[in-house]
Amino acid sequence: MKRMCLAIAIAAGLLPTAACTGGRSVFAYSAETGGNVKRGKDLIVHYDCGSCHSIPGIREARGLVGPPLILMGRRTYIAGEVPNTPDNLVKWLMDPKSIESGTAMPKLGLSEDQARDISAYLYTLQSRSWNKGVWNGGGQ
Repeated sequence: MKRMCLAIAIAAGLLPTAACTGGRSVFAYSAETGGNVKRGKDLIVHYDCGSCHSIPGIREARGLVGPPLILMGRRTYIAGEVPNTPDNLVKWLMDPKSIESGTAMPKLGLSEDQARDISAYLYTLQSRSWNKGVWNGGGQ
């Protein structure tokens, strides 16, 4: 009986840490990037990230080349390769090919501070709330 209780307790403890949840994260990241959300949004516009990505909260960002960045703050992995952590997202933004050699994502020449600012904005994207084509989630 003790073994069964122990097995159930261990299984219950592992359940929230399951890595694969059908493409959905089980919790929202509240990542601390050290970046500035407003500057991140401005940099996304400046570097024209919306020419490839659809990015909530950025009117010009309607690209279809790269994946839409909706719910970026809730994703489990970056590029399907590394866990979605602030340090990994900064590294991805600075040098995408260092994480996924075959990616079409270009190296934009971002400084670490710029990548942290963009990361801060992307981590605000944790909601699916749309109203008449206007984003009502994070990143406003």
